Amino acid sequence: MSIAVALDGPAGAGKSSIAKRAAKALDFIYVDTGALYRTIGLAATRKGVEAKPSEEVENLLSKIKVDLTFNDSGEQVVLLNGEDVSGLIRTPEASMMASKISAVPSVREYLLDLQRNIAKSHDVIMDGRDIGTVVLPDAQVKIFLTASPEARAERRYKELCEKGMNVKYEDVLNDVIQRDYNDTHRETAPLKPSEGCVMVDTTELDFEQSVEKIVSVIKENI
Repeated sequence: MSIAVALDGPAGAGKSSIAKRAAKALDFIYVDTGALYRTIGLAATRKGVEAKPSEEVENLLSKIKVDLTFNDSGEQVVLLNGEDVSGLIRTPEASMMASKISAVPSVREYLLDLQRNIAKSHDVIMDGRDIGTVVLPDAQVKIFLTASPEARAERRYKELCEKGMNVKYEDVLNDVIQRDYNDTHRETAPLKPSEGCVMVDTTELDFEQSVEKIVSVIKENI
């Protein structure tokens, strides 16, 4: 039987990078569900479709194919109609669009089976906003990873700067705060700790300490 770890938390909590390292340490597959929403957000942006329930969104979903594959290193590759968009979905604009598009019920339903099927066939650490509450409510381990908005914005700001992007810390902080509001106030699957989850706050932890903490929590609960 495969083992599923649900890792939820707000934007910029470091879920992706921490989960990726923890998965490698445990020989699990890491699944970044946020990348799936970013991919649909990218498709919507390209087609000029607004991120709200509408016939336009339904038509968009009927015409796109989103896939997850894994390279030889076990790293996730996201495909949109066969195109590798893994790099294109990592901008602040894509981040905000993902927050909006993820509030559309038909989009969440579209991705639900894909996420669950991956967890059925692999030992996974799956991160997102509603993994423990909606996608994998029966996951053996549920973790809610968070940090202060300022700490999350600082980490995201440094990450974007290292990638050569011209951004301001204040803009990144505002983006984090707005995403927190969007994610916790949406009608469909709002961001919240799942029942029985382990709360992990990394405000005072560096990256390596955060990874060690997550690996420790997983080992203690499987």
